[in-house]
Amino acid sequence: MAFQTKNPVIRWIEYRMPIFSFIDHSVGSGYPTPKNLNYWWNFGSLAGVALMIMIATGVLLAMQYTPHVDYAFRSVERIMRDVNYGWLIRYIHMNGASFFFIVVYIHIFRGLYYGSYKAPRELLWMLGLVILLLMMATAFMGYVLPWGQMSFWGATVITNLFSAIPVIGDSIVTWLWGGFSVANPTLNRFFALHYLLPFVILGVVVLHIWALHRFGSNNPLGIDVKGPQDTIPFAPYYTVKDYFGIGVFLIAFAVVIFYLPNYMGHTDNYIEANPLQTPPHIVPEWYFLPFYAMLRAITFNIGIPFTGVVLIEAKLGGVITMFGSILILFLLPWLDTSPVRSAKFRPLYKWFFWVLVADVVMLDYVGSQPPEGIWVPIGQVCTAYYFIHFLILMPLLGKLERPKPLPVSISEPVLKGSGPVGAAATAQPMEKA
Repeated sequence: MAFQTKNPVIRWIEYRMPIFSFIDHSVGSGYPTPKNLNYWWNFGSLAGVALMIMIATGVLLAMQYTPHVDYAFRSVERIMRDVNYGWLIRYIHMNGASFFFIVVYIHIFRGLYYGSYKAPRELLWMLGLVILLLMMATAFMGYVLPWGQMSFWGATVITNLFSAIPVIGDSIVTWLWGGFSVANPTLNRFFALHYLLPFVILGVVVLHIWALHRFGSNNPLGIDVKGPQDTIPFAPYYTVKDYFGIGVFLIAFAVVIFYLPNYMGHTDNYIEANPLQTPPHIVPEWYFLPFYAMLRAITFNIGIPFTGVVLIEAKLGGVITMFGSILILFLLPWLDTSPVRSAKFRPLYKWFFWVLVADVVMLDYVGSQPPEGIWVPIGQVCTAYYFIHFLILMPLLGKLERPKPLPVSISEPVLKGSGPVGAAATAQPMEKA
């Protein structure tokens, strides 16, 4: 249905620049959506809300921040103590990063469970992973800006990883640092990129939404829309659910900001950076810990047995493992050979999915512990399972698993269609809808 309004101002603008019909077609009553989406589909819009919060507070903080090694730490303290509501803006921005990652990680695991990466949504999935990589780069550079102890040493350790790359590694590190150590040029570069990258993320989000609207949203049943009877308008049905989700999100966010503002941070970052004093245990922010655990899991050189020939040194092996853990997700649409999308109809895959979730949670905890004792073999086992899950189990499950019968259409279980399949498939979507 074409966009219509009685408001003369909107009609005047719409005739000259049809922006309101575009919005209506994208997120309004003109956008048909599967009628069985549950609350797990709220996390896409929540990620957009978190991004807007981060951009708004980041711009305000940039007005008061001084990107210089002699003044950066003090400028942050000034924001906290002297700028009107500066403490609130900084706590929103600081904890907003954690909430942004929480929302995005849940969004990704929802996609893994319901098979949202499968054809024809491969490009949609890949653009989402590009957003994740840009988020990681932005968050890492932002963590350096307060110029505390953990900021300085975290930047030193992580940027030094690139030196493991043969031939060009040292040149890359020198370029990142802007010299031969983490110093003022490094801080200036990281500040400039940290300010720029959120707008790059915003641009990729537009492409992500564009790709989403090409084939529409996936749904808990993982079957394609058969016709108008399987859809409802996005507005007002799903906008109401999104408003409810945003309300719950903001309440949880406010509780952390006002009662636990430093819970997800590190106390050493309230100590000014000192290049002559190394912290006893260098750890990144919690949302990097699974990848940090994978980095540290490779404690051995890889070479030709019984010859003493080393092909990949332990440091380079850790770097490859860490970046490979994300890059492997780009291949997921082709690694998963099952013709069925949703784990609701894949009994074996469902169990292995929850094993993967437990594995990633354990990696997060292992990454927070010192790289010694029992934590080293635990990290190695968890890292091995992560890659086995994607490279071996998923291709095999697609060939060996016998999925449950799929409903004929989305409407069948939603409207409580007759038969055991309709009844079984109805329970969860109706319960969460």
